[in-house]
Amino acid sequence: MPSTETPLVRLRDVHLAFGATAVLKGIDLTVARGQAVSIIGPSGSGKSTILRCLTGLLRPQRGELEVAGSAVHTLRDEAAIRLLRQRVGFVFQQYNLFPHLSVLDNLTLAPRKVLGMPAAEAREQAMALLEKVRMQHKAAAFPGELSGGQQQRVAIARALAMRPALMLFDEVTSALDPEMVGEVLKVIGELTEDGMTCVLVTHEMRFAEDISDQVYFTENGVIVEHGSAARIFQQPGHPRTQAFLRHALGEGTRRVPPAYTLRNFNPYHLSV
Repeated sequence: MPSTETPLVRLRDVHLAFGATAVLKGIDLTVARGQAVSIIGPSGSGKSTILRCLTGLLRPQRGELEVAGSAVHTLRDEAAIRLLRQRVGFVFQQYNLFPHLSVLDNLTLAPRKVLGMPAAEAREQAMALLEKVRMQHKAAAFPGELSGGQQQRVAIARALAMRPALMLFDEVTSALDPEMVGEVLKVIGELTEDGMTCVLVTHEMRFAEDISDQVYFTENGVIVEHGSAARIFQQPGHPRTQAFLRHALGEGTRRVPPAYTLRNFNPYHLSV
């Protein structure tokens, strides 16, 4: 069960515009420690912008953002922003692995250089994380030798190597072939089951329904509706949410194949 202590993430009346174009128009969002929260909605509705605000990559013109005890909206010092980003793991659509480094070196570089972790400890941690994402057999490989799904699993392990308090996932399966989606979703699902606080922007509706404690539906830069996954997916109250989910879950929209869902996932059915 999520803790009743101060939320790990809190956004209050957050506004952000690029020139004359308003992107976020008064966002309120709360994430308790140990929760999995999914942000869903049509493309261009502000979902990814919210994640970038949480790490200081984008600075709102108005509103309050608190992440892991830091008032992000007040941070101006580069050292303070770097410290925030050490506490927040961010996995993007692109894998962003260092192509000239092995999988193992990709995982040990930041803990050694940023956290000052001894090399032996960094290596031991890296191997444990690679085992967690079922990639330990590729520790000596280079990113170019891996499939997209494998690279994304390594990217998740690399983010975890910094021991973050919060994990952000921004459409991490959108660049993958359909048969590779399940292997990545399985890893994220296991993180949520382990109690990692996660915020996901995703178009994988069935997955979001399965793993989320709370779901926020956004459109045109506002939160149209939010609530438990069960309520949002089974009894959405707003007509726009209803229409979006009818379309997203209807024919012609990619869904997590049944063999890849968390409840009956078999990793040996996937390419490794």
